Amino acid sequence: MLSVYRRAIVQQSRGFATNNIAVDGFTGAVGNTPLIYLKTLSEQTGSKIYGKAEFQNPGGSIKDRAAVGIVLDAEEKGRIKPGGTVVEGTAGNTGIGLAHVCRAKGYKCVIFMPNTQSQEKIDLLSMLGAEVHPVPAVPYENPLNYNHQAKEYAERLENAIWTDQFDNTANAYAHYISTGPEIWEQTKGDIDGFICSTGTGGTLAGVGKFLKEKSPKTQVWLADPPGSVLYKYVSSGGKLIERGGSSITEGIGQGRITNNLGIFINDLSGALHISDEKSISMVYQLLDSEGLYLGASSALNVVAAVELAQKLGKGSKVVTVLCDGAYRYQSRLFSKKWLESKGLGDAIPESLRKYAVLD
Repeated sequence: MLSVYRRAIVQQSRGFATNNIAVDGFTGAVGNTPLIYLKTLSEQTGSKIYGKAEFQNPGGSIKDRAAVGIVLDAEEKGRIKPGGTVVEGTAGNTGIGLAHVCRAKGYKCVIFMPNTQSQEKIDLLSMLGAEVHPVPAVPYENPLNYNHQAKEYAERLENAIWTDQFDNTANAYAHYISTGPEIWEQTKGDIDGFICSTGTGGTLAGVGKFLKEKSPKTQVWLADPPGSVLYKYVSSGGKLIERGGSSITEGIGQGRITNNLGIFINDLSGALHISDEKSISMVYQLLDSEGLYLGASSALNVVAAVELAQKLGKGSKVVTVLCDGAYRYQSRLFSKKWLESKGLGDAIPESLRKYAVLD
């Protein structure tokens, strides 16, 4: 018998965006996103490359799925009651998803986030009614890390939950029962590879677990930005190194194996390291050739999908996720001055510099 949580997610995963079926509020509108065929890149590689259009979720990103799944799970388990408070430590998009869910369900939302995140994200959280606490960006091992601060804050309140997106496996489960099945149905079960970056590990673990159960031949790979330890961990056979360096991407990369990622990391087929230069170039290429206005993590995923398709050979079918749109990062991604300050001015293809208009 399906739990209330699973039944709610599965019910909103019947049919896709083309169906004229009314849904129940914000939470009912999450999921069922289109799978977009990336024509230009597919033709260039001789493969079929697809992007799951998660930017079409009502809160604007793939993190809406985790937000709905975690809150539904907490309600089912009686961890939060009407009028309660939802607290999270987040780099932005999960907080935005939670803020939407809290508005729809009547909860108060409190967000702790690194002060390195884009102003657009901070402003949006505030406009959604969330109480936002930007704090110094310090490693997870530091007790002042934004996750620990969120946990401690929630523990001081009555009728409050710390959603713990990194280690609460309701996150991965939401993708296992929604995103994974949607991809399987949309590809008619014909998929050679799935690849995406990871922050919490929820998307990769949930989708990967579902796809591998359906088709053991399907390869599932991890894409990793600079400053993250996961590429080295996977490629070395499980050696966790000290984190170093940084990336202009937000919300992805990791210095440890989260509980969500731990569900699946030993079943990964491999990992790819994707440079910021490649990600920035792809932001502009996708805008120019596909008409898609996407953030850097989405662009990184597409670069990785292209590289995986090249590894798997012509005719292969590869799927990735398009996490969110560029409008949450436009003051950075489309500013020549900002990119140059990060040493990425030359990453914009010469013919596409016309799009970098925010100076």
